Amino acid sequence: MRWSSSVRLLGLPLLSVAYGPDVERGEIRGHARGVLAIGDMAIGFIALGVLPRGVIAIGGLPVGIVAIGGISLGAFAMGGVAVGLAAFGGLAVGAIAVGGLAVGYFAAGGVALGRYVFSPAESDEQAREFFRIWMPWLKRLMPGVPLGT
Repeated sequence: MRWSSSVRLLGLPLLSVAYGPDVERGEIRGHARGVLAIGDMAIGFIALGVLPRGVIAIGGLPVGIVAIGGISLGAFAMGGVAVGLAAFGGLAVGAIAVGGLAVGYFAAGGVALGRYVFSPAESDEQAREFFRIWMPWLKRLMPGVPLGT
């Protein structure tokens, strides 16, 4: 399936959709390129798909400034496995990491490893203060761990 809108912005179709193989183009997977790209391999400002790349990327293996999906890589990453400046996920790795297993400079989670950690097993004063100010909602996720006032 291939479709692109006739409306263009910055030389790209406003919407591009590409799924599945295209024998004529020699593509095994659909390559969508547009402002909003949806496909097996999607590249756009907003990209949705199996392997999306964009400012906002959502899908199986997203790469973007904001990446949301199974295994995410981005400045702000959320997913089962999240790697980024700020990472949120089952396994989160980043300068700021929040997850079941969190590895980062500031880390919060069930198991937290890093310079400043906030977890049921260990809670640094600096981590408590950082997460109290920047992520007060963590208090609800870990009710047994004192976050401070």
